[in-house]
Amino acid sequence: MKTFPSTSVRNIALVGHGDVGKTSLAEALLFAAGAINRLGRVEDGTTVCDFDPEENKRDISISLALAAFEVDGHKLNLLDAPGYADFVQDAIAALAAADLALFVVSAVDGVEVQTEVLWKEAESRGLPRAIFVNKVDRERASFRNVLSQLKDKFGAGVAPRHLPIGEEDAFRGVVDLLDDRAYVYEGGKATPGEIPEELKAEEHDVHDALVEGIVVADEALMERYLGDEEISTAELTTTLARGVAAAEVFPVLCGSATKQIGIDRLATFLTDEAPPPAEADGETAALVFKTLADPYVGKINYFKVLQGTLKTDAVLRNRRAGSDEKLHQIFTLRGKEQDSVSEVPCGDIAAVAKLSATHTGDLLGGEVEAPPLELPVPVLPVAIAPASKADEDKLANALHKVEEEDPVLRVERNSETHQTVLWGMGETHLSIVREKLHVLGVDTVDEEVRVPYRETVQNTAEAEGKYKKQTGGRGQFGVAFLRVEPLERGEGFEFVDKVVGGVIPRQFIPAVEKGVIGTMERGGPLGFPVVDVRVTCYDGKHHPVDSSEMSFKMAGSLGFRAAAGSAQPVLLEPISEVVITVPEAYQGDIMGDLNSKRGRVEGSTPLGGGDFEIQAKVPTAEILRYSIDLRSMTGGRGRFTMRHSHYDPVPSHLADKIVAEFGHKPAEEDEG
Repeated sequence: MKTFPSTSVRNIALVGHGDVGKTSLAEALLFAAGAINRLGRVEDGTTVCDFDPEENKRDISISLALAAFEVDGHKLNLLDAPGYADFVQDAIAALAAADLALFVVSAVDGVEVQTEVLWKEAESRGLPRAIFVNKVDRERASFRNVLSQLKDKFGAGVAPRHLPIGEEDAFRGVVDLLDDRAYVYEGGKATPGEIPEELKAEEHDVHDALVEGIVVADEALMERYLGDEEISTAELTTTLARGVAAAEVFPVLCGSATKQIGIDRLATFLTDEAPPPAEADGETAALVFKTLADPYVGKINYFKVLQGTLKTDAVLRNRRAGSDEKLHQIFTLRGKEQDSVSEVPCGDIAAVAKLSATHTGDLLGGEVEAPPLELPVPVLPVAIAPASKADEDKLANALHKVEEEDPVLRVERNSETHQTVLWGMGETHLSIVREKLHVLGVDTVDEEVRVPYRETVQNTAEAEGKYKKQTGGRGQFGVAFLRVEPLERGEGFEFVDKVVGGVIPRQFIPAVEKGVIGTMERGGPLGFPVVDVRVTCYDGKHHPVDSSEMSFKMAGSLGFRAAAGSAQPVLLEPISEVVITVPEAYQGDIMGDLNSKRGRVEGSTPLGGGDFEIQAKVPTAEILRYSIDLRSMTGGRGRFTMRHSHYDPVPSHLADKIVAEFGHKPAEEDEG
């Protein structure tokens, strides 16, 4: 593909709820522009942008795809983003790289939850927005109902740019409200003509309202308009483009991707009225906003040039990793097809393969002002185990490969529960991760996520730890008197040496401490790691021949176990700090649900726009599946973050059950 100047580049994120036809719209635009010679179908797995086997199997987009093509002397970079909540991270990445967010909305289903979520995200970035109402040809479609809903949800800036000619089976074209022309389609080809008689009155009113909304932003045009002077379509288009670029006007277009109605008009809108990327001089710099693991090429990084011009074989500094990366070959993408380019100007989007240290969100090259790529934090855990010994040997390497491609996936190897835990955005996301591991030759089985319970003591107790063994020849002998007492929550462990008179030789005191620590880690009287205790060694006995480091290590272990068992052990559970954002209508239900989960609501703060933020502390065991609960309670409109806060005693009526189910009797320490 040839190089286009920045002014002729358009970076368009196709975003919206799942199943509204974003991928079909990308396919239709590519076909209308002549970039492909056959119109693929999502149902057949033949579209340009859904090329992952999992996408074809599930008939949904699961990953951000780039499709670059030329139309009317412009280069359009379409960023086809998934619409399902489990993959919102890729939609956010698309918004970070785009200069216009084109929201695709179903004429049948209207404004759905992910459209609302992503609109807020685009709004927070000040990103220009436009709307394409798709599926106007479907049964129960109503452009006017959807337009009313859009205005109600997103405000007065929403302005119709098209009107449909007919609806449902009778849908056959669109009226362009700027040039006052009707475009009727036959076999995907438009014939311009007069506005149908039945639409003339409505078109006149809507046209005048649109023109008034446009000229109000330009004093000179406003004066001419009020003076009944004719204003050309070109002038109106230029002024509207300024309103779009300022994120003040949100034009609404309509059509049918599968029937190729209105697609050419959409392409014209994107070239004429969508904003070009910002230009910036200076040392070349680029933002990596997506990483893809290609089975043949290896790791591919999608990037947007933020400053300067990037050329083949450029060497750019990775500012996070602190190392240089050489970009041997750069190319643009149309789905999975690569097209080499020699340079990428400021504002354009391309890709590069085989960068060793670069990940999603990294900045390459010179200093440049760029907001960080803030991706959501995963909130749903699943524990996995290798299905066989062969899988165990390959699991770590396979997880590393999947993590490289998926920046929100978090792999946690919990040393307390001895589990590998994957944290993802939802059940579908985690299911696809496990499928990717299978493709990499690793099969896994799911386990219940075990909560890392701990225990401590509530009283002070003392005990003798005595280890004596005689089997012929040199024996083993060590005695340590230990006192165990509680510390404040979170203080950990303290070992105090109060031995006097050499009853335990100096060189064996560390062995006593080592024995105590080993037993604390393996599990106390209740079978869980022990925390927040002070252990004082205050007396002991030794033998000049039979005492050794090992004998005092065993004495420390036995003494601690006995003292802790007498010091009123108590089970502790992790408590998470949870911050939940929900529309006001759900606030009461959420608080009631948190109370039922033994949670403690600590505050509620209005955020504006009808949302509230609820802060709470909740036992971790109660919210391991909270992402599923919250999505169900709020229709997908709620979101939350959680992080470990502290440990608290488990209520006594629950502790016995947990100990019986998850506790274990500590094994005797290995004398070797």
